[in-house]
Amino acid sequence: MPPTVKLSNVALHLSPHDEVAIALCPLAAGTIIALGDGAPHLVLTGDIPRSHKFALAQIPLGGRVHKYGQSIGLAIAPIAAGDHVHSHNLGMDDAGRRHEFGTRRTTLVAPAGPVPTFLGYPRADGRVGTRNYVGILTSVNCSATAANLIADAFRGAALDEFENVDGVMALTHQSGCGLVPTSDGAQALMRTLRGYAAHPNFGGMLVVGLGCEMVPVDALVAGHDLPADTVVSTMNIQGEGGVRATVKEGVARIRSMLPQLNERRRVATPVSELVLGLNCGGSDGFSGITANPALGIASDRLVSYGGTSVLAETPEVFGAEHLLTSRAVAPEVGQKLLDRLDWWQDYAAQGGGSLDNNPSPGNKAGGLTTILEKSLGAVAKAGQADLTAVYEYAEKITDRGLVFMDTPGYDPVSVTGIIAGGATVVVFTTGRGSVFGAKPTPSIKVATNSDTYNRMPDDMDLNAGRIVDGTATLAEVGTEIFEMIIRVASGEQTVSEELGVGQEEFVPWQFGTVT
Repeated sequence: MPPTVKLSNVALHLSPHDEVAIALCPLAAGTIIALGDGAPHLVLTGDIPRSHKFALAQIPLGGRVHKYGQSIGLAIAPIAAGDHVHSHNLGMDDAGRRHEFGTRRTTLVAPAGPVPTFLGYPRADGRVGTRNYVGILTSVNCSATAANLIADAFRGAALDEFENVDGVMALTHQSGCGLVPTSDGAQALMRTLRGYAAHPNFGGMLVVGLGCEMVPVDALVAGHDLPADTVVSTMNIQGEGGVRATVKEGVARIRSMLPQLNERRRVATPVSELVLGLNCGGSDGFSGITANPALGIASDRLVSYGGTSVLAETPEVFGAEHLLTSRAVAPEVGQKLLDRLDWWQDYAAQGGGSLDNNPSPGNKAGGLTTILEKSLGAVAKAGQADLTAVYEYAEKITDRGLVFMDTPGYDPVSVTGIIAGGATVVVFTTGRGSVFGAKPTPSIKVATNSDTYNRMPDDMDLNAGRIVDGTATLAEVGTEIFEMIIRVASGEQTVSEELGVGQEEFVPWQFGTVT
């Protein structure tokens, strides 16, 4: 006789309006599910992997399927009660969503007591850094090798006597020439490079070019709001006499910066000066249930104290954008988000695709089916705060509160844009597992489930899977994330930083005309 188990012991039913539940563990075909409240028992018609969905009731062909109380798609085949609900029987719901600007505004109230502080590096422009790095910024790909060789000279024990300098990193990329300077792609690249040059986590900056590129080195630092206390030096390979001479001179220039940068000290600063980047990667069916809403709680806490939180990944809010536009502080803010989504739909169509192509094979293996389902879980990172502004990719963030930045969903490109905008801490949630880092900004990785956390303990900072395990509440994990943000902003290393991950993840968004 197959086992009979209570629904609440083996699955999550997130909303009374949902036709599906999410399996907390692998469930075998034939398992009898007791739904409770006098409802007839349910028999699973097939195996249900952990974090995947199964139907609680019959759904006709073309019927809407709901999760979180929101539509995640239409049945593309009749679905029986007990069926596995996934890509074979659930497709996109293209119905338009109603947008009402500012109808769900929320006043966040900070907890009683003093505003928490972190230990940060105050900068001359009023911003506060969480790290003190030296950057080697390349104006063109032609100078990438030289930049990497210079950075390599400062690995190992080379910085031991400079305990207040976090490291020397090369910022290399694949562009900088062959561009139409006035194109959107070229402008996005310039914003990115200038944003990193001016970032409060860089105390020193060496800019290295070839000498004949379309993006000259001076264009990245001259007259572009760098903090007055950033130690800046520029050089061209052609002018220095080649790669070997450039590397020798570049190493010497950075060595001359280090004593001055080592004099910088952390000071107690209100958390209102933090800029928090929100990102997710390798999402699964638990992402929108554990790590993302817990991060939303931490984000709201920061915003309640006057801080800034940055949501991004425009293709991954498609289908859930109505939850953001209803929180917009002004109609033009909500409309700007819709305009960016329109741009993305055209952009995807030009490449022969659609935004519903976004869930990756790994996302689907983890239980996510449509972009609607993925987006509803992703937006949970933004908590309940009002949406105060929408920014272009890599645009400098000047508004406080919850803001949105237009970025791709590809993790390194998205986070590169957020950091260029000024993020000084990033929290990165993952269900399938990620080895992401984001120098010069520390990246805290939060696992959505205990299996991933236990399988990759050296790559995870915090386990939000305890929420579905029943050993921690959503509020408790949200508080843990907030407290970890403060500790990391104050200098505690993340696991990515301990492993030295984060230099190769500098990936500016490349699009537009290349000649």
